[in-house]
Amino acid sequence: MAVSPAPSTWFLLNASPDLRQQLLADPEFAPAENTRGTPIAALILMSADVDGVMGLLHLREFQPLRIYATPSVLRVLREENTLFRSLERSVPPVQWETLGLDRSTAIFQSAGESKSAFTCKAVPLGGDYPDYVSDGLRKNLAKEEAVIGLEFVQNEKRFFYASSLSGHNEEWKCRAKQSDLALLDGTFWTDKELIDVRGSGKTAREIGHVPLSGPGGLLEQLPPAAKGRRVLIHLNNTNPVLDEESAANQAVRDAGWEVAYDGMEFEL
Repeated sequence: MAVSPAPSTWFLLNASPDLRQQLLADPEFAPAENTRGTPIAALILMSADVDGVMGLLHLREFQPLRIYATPSVLRVLREENTLFRSLERSVPPVQWETLGLDRSTAIFQSAGESKSAFTCKAVPLGGDYPDYVSDGLRKNLAKEEAVIGLEFVQNEKRFFYASSLSGHNEEWKCRAKQSDLALLDGTFWTDKELIDVRGSGKTAREIGHVPLSGPGGLLEQLPPAAKGRRVLIHLNNTNPVLDEESAANQAVRDAGWEVAYDGMEFEL
């Protein structure tokens, strides 16, 4: 996922393990011939989960980086994971930027007469730190900084992104309802989806994802939108919503939602 406040300027949201392949395969991001520079202005990390940070190691081969994250996530990466110190050996070294909770941070300022600011606000989602974080460090980390959603604002347009909704916090609802575009966690259709498919395992809520259906599900929590678009992302391969002919997919569309697909683009 990437957002752009101006031509040839992109902010990546998380850094997946396959990030290098994605960048090289997309002309919008691939380095120009005989260079290593890309239009990536910075990265914003939403948690310390492995799937969202491992791609950082690929980017050490490209241009200098700015990396935004909550103070606690920065501690996890810099204090306990010495592998990420390789990012600091580039010239100039990576810039680690603190992203405070519920505070708008101007991460880009456009040129020209308008000079419109592009701001980002970290919204706590109530998730947990990954298992690899040691008990010693974990007890000194702010729980509300473990997993965040992101609200972007530019020229009075609002975009909210939350790929992991645990259900332990409801602040995200206000952000989603006020947004012109909201991309939200649609991982599972039912709470017992993995158990029904595999015969064992944890519920969706135990893993940290509010299911789409059922009492307290995402569709119930967010009735049809009065404004803006709502799009489901991060769908697990067990989710019947992926089948366009399924009753689940029909229920989602009847409720005013869209289902994301690879390569989907939006313009606000």
